[in-house]
Amino acid sequence: MAPQIDYTAMVFKPIVEKFGFKLNCDIKMRGYYPKGGGEVIVQMSPVKRLNPVILTERGSVTKIHGRAFVAGVLPFKVAKEIAAAAVRCIRKEFRDLYVNIQPVQEPKDQAFGNGSGIIVIAETSTGCLLAGSSLGKRGVNADKVGIEAAEMLLANLRYGGAVDEYLQDQLIIFMALASGVSRIKTGPVTLHTQTAIHFAEQLAKAKFTVKKSEDEEDASKDTYIIECQGIGMTNPNL
Repeated sequence: MAPQIDYTAMVFKPIVEKFGFKLNCDIKMRGYYPKGGGEVIVQMSPVKRLNPVILTERGSVTKIHGRAFVAGVLPFKVAKEIAAAAVRCIRKEFRDLYVNIQPVQEPKDQAFGNGSGIIVIAETSTGCLLAGSSLGKRGVNADKVGIEAAEMLLANLRYGGAVDEYLQDQLIIFMALASGVSRIKTGPVTLHTQTAIHFAEQLAKAKFTVKKSEDEEDASKDTYIIECQGIGMTNPNL
């Protein structure tokens, strides 16, 4: 499942801006399967070149928050049940950390169709953002939706990486175009990431290496370092 627009706005945006540009993501309308109809306006300021990024120190989890939503004809209690199930699951591993997942009823003039779902985000002491998410489906219990998102987040945290499975492949093109060496620490390398690396090397001639993390705390984990010597592409119009 592709990440929700909330992932783009709440996780991808603040991390990708570390490459040296500003991104604005304005959600005008939310649209749900099968009708669609969502509208997002994305604006960014052009830059001369991208800075390299090092994301290898995860640090400790300082905050877990998120939103569980319903739209259309679905009752608000579904959002509350999704949120409560996610909180219960997360607190099994983070007993002393306040977990704040807000149930939300999407305004009717800002959502098209019927839908439900959740995104849960962990913030760390080094500024890393990792997430888990899930969408409701007909016949699927609300508790299961919340638990699925919580377990996705917890799985990403257990690997000890500084980026999650979605951000992992989304950063590849920026690493390839940046000036200098970028490095990220992550869990198992996904097929999407392998594909992105392959085409970045073929089209941009960037050089990537993927190796098992040699950090002592990662010895028993499936954790990897993805490194790239970027091509230092410059914007000729600036």
